Amino acid sequence: MKAREHHYQVSIEWIGNKGTGTSSYKAYARDYVISADSKSDIQGSSDPAFLGDATRWNPEDLLVASASACHKLWYLHLCAEAGIIVEAYVDHAEGTMVEGEKGRFTRIVLKPEVTVKPETNIELATDLHHKAHELCYVANSFNFPVHCEPTFKIYAGLR
Repeated sequence: MKAREHHYQVSIEWIGNKGTGTSSYKAYARDYVISADSKSDIQGSSDPAFLGDATRWNPEDLLVASASACHKLWYLHLCAEAGIIVEAYVDHAEGTMVEGEKGRFTRIVLKPEVTVKPETNIELATDLHHKAHELCYVANSFNFPVHCEPTFKIYAGLR
């Protein structure tokens, strides 16, 4: 089977010129806007540790969010195929980055909290997290480990 290629295009516009451009390290804001086709814009900046705006998404946040979202989408797909009914899913993912000569991420830990029906086979539901991890395009693209530590809640009816 021939592998299909998918292409993605985004625009990133720096909007942090305070009037003197990059005349010094502290003279400019790190703010930018990410846009793509007809999607909502994402307001970005750098991490506050690097003089960024804490109210905006930074590249590190987006990297962790990408891994979490990709895993979730595969997991829900696999659950639907396996007959496991997921009522709710929230992930409290964490990433670790170290600074140095070549700063880099060293790991991401996904911590999905999955709410399922009372009759759910929790062993199978857990195994599907492993399968989702194997299939996740984003995690497969990293050169550092992505771990998954799922927890399960039993759906108790209307919230």
